[in-house]
Amino acid sequence: MEIVLAIAVVAVLATSLIIVIRWGNLILIGKMPTRFFSFFAILFTSGLDVGLIIFPLTEFPIYATETVYSFTNPLAIEFGFWGFLIWVFYFFTTFYFCAIEPRLKLFEIKWIKLVNNSIVITTCAFTGYLFLTYLPDYFESLSVFLQFGLVALVLLSAVLSSTDIRYVKILSLSSTWLFFGLILVIWIYGELDLNGLSSNLLQLGEYFSNVHRFVLPFSDYHAFYLFWWFAWSIMIGQFVSRFVGGIKVWQLLLALLIIPSIPIALWFSVLFGIFEQGIQITAVINYLMIFVGVIFVINSLDSLIRLYTENLELTVGRLGKFRYISIHWILLFSLILLYRYTPLEIEWIGLVVICLYAVIVRYIFIHQKKLLETLSK
Repeated sequence: MEIVLAIAVVAVLATSLIIVIRWGNLILIGKMPTRFFSFFAILFTSGLDVGLIIFPLTEFPIYATETVYSFTNPLAIEFGFWGFLIWVFYFFTTFYFCAIEPRLKLFEIKWIKLVNNSIVITTCAFTGYLFLTYLPDYFESLSVFLQFGLVALVLLSAVLSSTDIRYVKILSLSSTWLFFGLILVIWIYGELDLNGLSSNLLQLGEYFSNVHRFVLPFSDYHAFYLFWWFAWSIMIGQFVSRFVGGIKVWQLLLALLIIPSIPIALWFSVLFGIFEQGIQITAVINYLMIFVGVIFVINSLDSLIRLYTENLELTVGRLGKFRYISIHWILLFSLILLYRYTPLEIEWIGLVVICLYAVIVRYIFIHQKKLLETLSK
């Protein structure tokens, strides 16, 4: 599987470079273009999930002790798994769904449509599963029944919010500002002054001198992350492409590489300060992190539910509000349980996405002349 993964990563990076060279000045406009900040708020909060909030403090100790990560510091490793180069995956799919899919309409072919929506649904459920899995790390006293109950409630909130498109911008903008607020709170709580923050950001900078090491999977856990990003990439590209507000291809790439990486870098840096000093997280900070994490989960699930329900025409307008909420809540909660109690893994979903990419690229290659002509118009 890792050989397939490595080939896929290199192919996406190389293809993205070709796209920028060939169509760098092409202006991309989605179906529902938004202002620049709104677009990136939607992208940032839809393209990331609760893992961004709750993973780092559990992962820093691993990166600090295991030999495979010894080529740089834990902060640079964490950033490499979440920031900068990895966002090329989203660029690749956003470009496709803005510029190519409207011309080729491959995702309207029945079997591709079925596979695509199966990917969206199962990846959507994985977000809920992650939340369920890591809850005990932040709420040790929470019983198993209450853990499942909280996940069920969060999932219900996401399904409810997906019933109206106006909630997308509200959730995305509120998630973004809450996240920046959380960064400020953790910075103050960790008593990191500007010098401490600057020192951590300098450590994070080691990622860029080792960026080549993050292209190919160098550990099983890195491979897990790459498969996870592949699984997310196809559906995030579909969702956020509709909100692109008239920017050039090269601008989209630079913005995706830089803009989301800034808050990610700040967040990881303040958390790393907590880790380095061995500061215990208080109950209040715990609750605050979980609260922001819940908003991220709701926002991510809302985006993905909205995507597959529109693709499959299982919308509120067709089903009615009660049936819509019931059907999608039961479907997703059942899949969360499937992840919990069966060997189902996100790596499988990522592998299916890679195979789907291969089919699409082959089709585009066959129709290359026609595509080049239409993109040039």
